[in-house]
Amino acid sequence: MGLICIKHSPLVIASTAGIIAALVVALPVCEPMHLIPEIDAFLGCRTPDAWVQAALADQETLLIDHKNCEFKAASTALSLMAKYNTHLDLINMMSRLAREELVHHEQVLRLMKRRKIGLRPLSAGRYASGLRRVVRTHEPVKLVDTLVVGAFIEARSCERFAALVPHLDEELGKFYHGLLNSEARHYQGYLKLAHQYGEAADVERVVLKVREAEAELINTPDVEFRFHSGIPA
Repeated sequence: MGLICIKHSPLVIASTAGIIAALVVALPVCEPMHLIPEIDAFLGCRTPDAWVQAALADQETLLIDHKNCEFKAASTALSLMAKYNTHLDLINMMSRLAREELVHHEQVLRLMKRRKIGLRPLSAGRYASGLRRVVRTHEPVKLVDTLVVGAFIEARSCERFAALVPHLDEELGKFYHGLLNSEARHYQGYLKLAHQYGEAADVERVVLKVREAEAELINTPDVEFRFHSGIPA
C-alpha cells in the first residue's frame, strides 16, 4: 500500500517496517530510545516521566501486567478471527499475531521465573476499556474502530518499551529492546487493515478521535499502576 496521510503524521505503510527495523537494530540498549518518528507522530503524547519512574520502582507489577497484556493481545486476535471469519487478510494477520503474542507471553513467564516473581491476580486497568468507549457499535465501522484502537495499543506498547529500555538492567533491557520490532509491526498491521476495510476519510477521523482519548488516558492521574496506566495518582 502506498502513502497514507493522517493529520500531522504521514505514514508509509509499505516501507515503515523496514525503517523502524533499521532504527531498532542500530540502536544499542543504552541509548535513549526515542528514534521512532512514525510512532511518535502517530501517538498524541509521549509517556510521562512519572510513569517511567513508577514502572522502575515496581517491576514486579510491570512484568505481571505485561504478561497479562500479551495474553489479552493474543485473545483479541483470536476473537477477531472468529468474528470476522470471511475477512481473509485479517485472519492471516491475526493468526500470525496471536502466535507471536503467545510466544512473548511465554518469554515473560520464563523471565519472571528466573526473577522469582510469582503469579498473582491483577485487576485490569482503565486503558483498554477507556479506548473501547470510542468504538462505534454498528458494522462495518465497528471493525474499523477496533482496528484503529488496536493500532494505538500496539504503538503505545512500543513507545513504552522504548521509554523503559535505557533504565533497565541488561537482561530486561535486552528483552524489551527485542520486542520493539514486533510491536511496531503489529501497529502497522492493525492500521493497514483499518484502511483496507474502511474509507480513508473515516479512518482519519477515527485516528484523531482515538488519539485524543488515548492521550487523555496517558496524561491524567490513574489510581492503579499498569503497563498502560496514566500518571500515578
